[in-house]
Amino acid sequence: MNLETAAKCLAELGSPTRLAVYRLLVKAGRHGLTVGEIQEHLQIPKSTLSHHLAHLGWAGLVVQERESRSLRCAVVYETMDALMTYLAKECCTGVKRAPRKAQGAK
Repeated sequence: MNLETAAKCLAELGSPTRLAVYRLLVKAGRHGLTVGEIQEHLQIPKSTLSHHLAHLGWAGLVVQERESRSLRCAVVYETMDALMTYLAKECCTGVKRAPRKAQGAK
């Protein structure tokens, strides 16, 4: 994962509603939930939920598959793992100090 992709994922998770949807889908596991099941759990109107699912899909965080008359949504765990790895990759490795400008330099 690179900086741009991580920023896109984090931006889409920055909405409280999208984060709630994503967390619910993470709890649901690889099989995911139908849109109707997500609505039941979170009490989100269908049009609003569709909007938020589209954003999560655009960021590569969620996939949707048609199942007869239902739409099943599931987390893309590879993206989640890559994002978490990217965020923690250099944890506690230290930061080099930036060079100081010389006195009088502009």
